[in-house]
Amino acid sequence: MEKEEPRANSGAQITNAPEVGPRLLFFSGGTALNSLAAELKRHTHNSIHLVTPFDSGGSSAALRAAFNMPAVGDLRSRMMALADDTCAGHPELYRLMTYRLPTELGQQQLRLHLEQISQATDPLSSSLQQPLQGLICHYLESFLQEAPEEFDYRGASLGNLVLTGGYLRDGRSLTPITLLLAELLEMRGIVCPITQQVGQLRVTTESGRTLVGQHLMTGKESPPLGERITEVALEHPPGQIVLLRPAERDLIQSADLLVFPPGSFFSSLIANLLPEGVAGAIASSRAPKVFVPNLGLDPELYGMTLRDQIEVLQRQLGAITEPQSASKIDLLLTDSNLHPEVDSQLICWLKEQGIELLDIDLAGASTDRYDEQKLCQSLLALV
Repeated sequence: MEKEEPRANSGAQITNAPEVGPRLLFFSGGTALNSLAAELKRHTHNSIHLVTPFDSGGSSAALRAAFNMPAVGDLRSRMMALADDTCAGHPELYRLMTYRLPTELGQQQLRLHLEQISQATDPLSSSLQQPLQGLICHYLESFLQEAPEEFDYRGASLGNLVLTGGYLRDGRSLTPITLLLAELLEMRGIVCPITQQVGQLRVTTESGRTLVGQHLMTGKESPPLGERITEVALEHPPGQIVLLRPAERDLIQSADLLVFPPGSFFSSLIANLLPEGVAGAIASSRAPKVFVPNLGLDPELYGMTLRDQIEVLQRQLGAITEPQSASKIDLLLTDSNLHPEVDSQLICWLKEQGIELLDIDLAGASTDRYDEQKLCQSLLALV
């Protein structure tokens, strides 16, 4: 299939003035998009990343169980990807935020190690300058004061513990601590959870199985489901509704481009669209909406074609309840040399749906990944 050329763009100008670059908004979670985010900050400092707070595996699981809070692992991971990696971005804070406690030590030794960090008697924190040192130590102290005796410290991310300490100290809100860290780390973009309310992902499979917990559906910490997922929903405390906050709605409304990017299809992408109000905010945005499908193997997509994915995404965005002429997704961006499902039959169906195919050279060193620089430039060209 002959490749289309990317649309005309002012990429060189954007690169020379990233502080006034466009506002590309990504609905994502996990680490799949971190390398793209690191590339993107060279071109714009105004990208927006709404990440899922519903993860239930890894060290996030221990924090969620201990404090009944949103997951902060994806939040911290994306913040680090967008942090300034020069001297201006406090590299000593970056080292602390990306440090993980050892897994081979006992719980008492690990807590003692964390206490030493919180008291600035460990090189990780003693290298911080005041008042930064005092702030970070205070957040770690807040965490230690609230941590239950049985908390599992093995492999815990210090960045996650700092965010948790801030969450507990600031009235169970992530906003103050994320804004502070964004400033201290000289972040080249905006990162926030799609919601700060607590919820768990519930998945139903084709055979009728129901599982609650993100870690049970990804095929990473548990065996792959091995059958098609038919529904993903949110479980939340009785009487509560998981809502999109006005601040995040405003971010969606301010974006120049809305991107549904690669990553775990259900637990990262669709999960971000589940809170009430998200679909409506997307529908009312005038920005182009582009879907960049996964390459390679995603266990969550067992038994699903690319058309199936688009239909699920359209349905989640509300297209099924509106006239057929109303398309929620405007563009499908991929490389047919990497995605063999892009054939004449799919192209015909896309035209019927009013979705434009952008079939562009996005090949990288591996056939199961897009080249970050090519993908970044292609997305910037759509603004």
